[in-house]
Amino acid sequence: MKQLIHISTVFILTIGLISCDRIKNKSEQVAEKVKEKTKSELRAQTQKVIDKIYPSFDHDKPDTENNKKRFKDFLKIEISPDVKNIYCFDDAIGIDADYMFAFNCNEKTSKKIVEVHNLSIDPLNSDNGFGMQHDFAWWDKERIENLKKYSWTDGNKYFKYYWYDKENEKAYFFDFDL
Repeated sequence: MKQLIHISTVFILTIGLISCDRIKNKSEQVAEKVKEKTKSELRAQTQKVIDKIYPSFDHDKPDTENNKKRFKDFLKIEISPDVKNIYCFDDAIGIDADYMFAFNCNEKTSKKIVEVHNLSIDPLNSDNGFGMQHDFAWWDKERIENLKKYSWTDGNKYFKYYWYDKENEKAYFFDFDL
């Protein structure tokens, strides 16, 4: 009988140790997952803060995630299926800033941009701001010069210029301050 009690006790202790070891391993796995998730969330939050302070623009590649985000930020419309080949550039160093966007879209989307930004046809169309703009293959100054310019200003410090090429379904948006 004593022998049976000893065997039972050893058996119960062995099972208890195995169970405790499993619980310990599972606890460590859960703790590691929480730690990784926390790191991942922290990285994502950090990236969001960086994007707000110094957003990325990919001037050399169309339709990147950064360019799509900047499109939504600046153009203030959702990207519909007709919007593609989104290029953008920023020059926000110094006391002034300028932002350039070129993309393809249909006329309906173009009209929406004009409405959202309260743009109107510039009757003088004398200054396109070419001196402040940068030279890129996707920013066709010669073509822009022959298009109607829509504009908006808050007076004399902040400006928006917009051109739409109906023939090529190509839009150009220039946002700058002085």
